Amino acid sequence: MGSYTIKNLKQDVEDSAPKFGMSEVLEARFAREELGLEVSGVSYQRLEPEARLPFGHNHKEQEELYVVTAGSGRIKLDDDILELKQWDAIRIPAGTMRSVEAGSDGLEIVAFGAPSNGNADVEMVQGWWSD
Repeated sequence: MGSYTIKNLKQDVEDSAPKFGMSEVLEARFAREELGLEVSGVSYQRLEPEARLPFGHNHKEQEELYVVTAGSGRIKLDDDILELKQWDAIRIPAGTMRSVEAGSDGLEIVAFGAPSNGNADVEMVQGWWSD
């Protein structure tokens, strides 16, 4: 048998949003451990319509790629705010502060990151994107 792993992001990976009191607006499934990833990461994230993440974050070393799989919205990257639509792919370099908000139809993203250094690589800033 090959040394591969297959998991369903919606069925086999725990939703982390309830742990952080965000289950009303967010579904967040981080699959690095479930897939046995050693140098990368992947997650599925779904925001309810018109919801904005209440924090921004960046990574010291990790580059990320977001792919919009459904819905639309906006992303803030440092001081830039960009519109997002289905099948847009956004490369975000290390050191760039980021956050997303959903449009009227919600927003679903699959995010990929590498190299993955776990939580030691991430900085979270509550209320970073405010109007």
